[in-house]
Amino acid sequence: MRDSASQIFVGLDIGTSAVRCVVGTFDAQGESSKPTIIGHGVVQNQGMRKGVVAHVSEVADAVVQAITEAERHSGKPIKSATVNVNGAHVSGQDSRGVIAISGASHRITDEDRARVEEAATIVQLPSNREIIQSFTKNYVVDGQQNIKNPVGMEGVRLEADMHLVTASSPNVQSLDAALERAQLHASARTISGLGAAEATLTRQQREVGTAVIDIGAGTTNIIVFEDGEVQHVAVLPIGSSNVTNDLAIGLQTDLDVAEMVKVRYGEFVNRAILKVANDQGEHSFELETIKMIVDSRVEELFELVDKELHKIKRARKLPGGIVITGGGAKLPGIIDAAKDRLQLAVRIGRLQDVTGLVDTIDDPQFYTAVGLMQLDIYFGNQAQHPTYDRASDGAFGFIDGLLKRFRG
Repeated sequence: MRDSASQIFVGLDIGTSAVRCVVGTFDAQGESSKPTIIGHGVVQNQGMRKGVVAHVSEVADAVVQAITEAERHSGKPIKSATVNVNGAHVSGQDSRGVIAISGASHRITDEDRARVEEAATIVQLPSNREIIQSFTKNYVVDGQQNIKNPVGMEGVRLEADMHLVTASSPNVQSLDAALERAQLHASARTISGLGAAEATLTRQQREVGTAVIDIGAGTTNIIVFEDGEVQHVAVLPIGSSNVTNDLAIGLQTDLDVAEMVKVRYGEFVNRAILKVANDQGEHSFELETIKMIVDSRVEELFELVDKELHKIKRARKLPGGIVITGGGAKLPGIIDAAKDRLQLAVRIGRLQDVTGLVDTIDDPQFYTAVGLMQLDIYFGNQAQHPTYDRASDGAFGFIDGLLKRFRG
């Protein structure tokens, strides 16, 4: 087995508007325990609709182009990657598994823990849905709650509270088809929100209670952490492209002009008129009208986020607040809008625990791809290095035990 220092690790974020690929290395035996970014690629994607594959060939072409660019940038061939599963068809649900502890000593073993986790995943699902990932929240031993690792304890009844992430089987199969056509092997699949969280959250934020809101072009991913564990996962069918569409309608202009208005809006917040130019000439719009359109859509987004937090009784109850990532994090006034609606501390996410070509991908749009690359390191090295134990404070310490199942 090759030493991890000689390997590359790849995160592939197949988004609604673009495919982003990040390449990194990781030397667990070196002085730094941080991944090193050595290359990236990004191309537009015309084959997705709200995070779902609509045209397999177009998605496959975008994947090939992004990988080719990343290969040229890093100087390394890419054959596999950890890939995200996205779209409003992705949803989370809680489940509990219960088993009896056998043996004369009633001492809980790793096998018992695996059995109770498997028991929690035995749920009735529609024939067109499947579990793509599961997260253990905590264990219960003979009624004793909130146990993080029951192995070594004694008891007669072991329970596991888990959060199961399910997805539409046809949509997952379409993603598989696009990857197969691009001749790329998915070393693992995970949800977009976990990638964004891995790239931006600190250990303290995961412990005290924090929600990551990853605002993409077609969807918004929500993932809530507390006590170091995933508590809730949701994907909303709304993103920054909805703002562009609203601007095109409200300003009675072309989509490309509306996109320029959205992107440049922040440069003109203290003026009365915003001017943009394209091949058809210069266009002028009143800032008051733009602000009204943008604020209306952003308010709707955070109203939906608030409903998700209410579902799990975490509305206004997350000490770590809200961390916003994705292209939508660049919208002017996004922080104030989130604070007003959610009544929590809000910040734009920043990259954590990476070195190398950080300046080239230090953009909220790249954070999911960076996190997927970090997860690729975990999946690729879990069996090789003991530095990934639960007690670790390193970049991957929180993942061990968090990811129980993934499709590979």
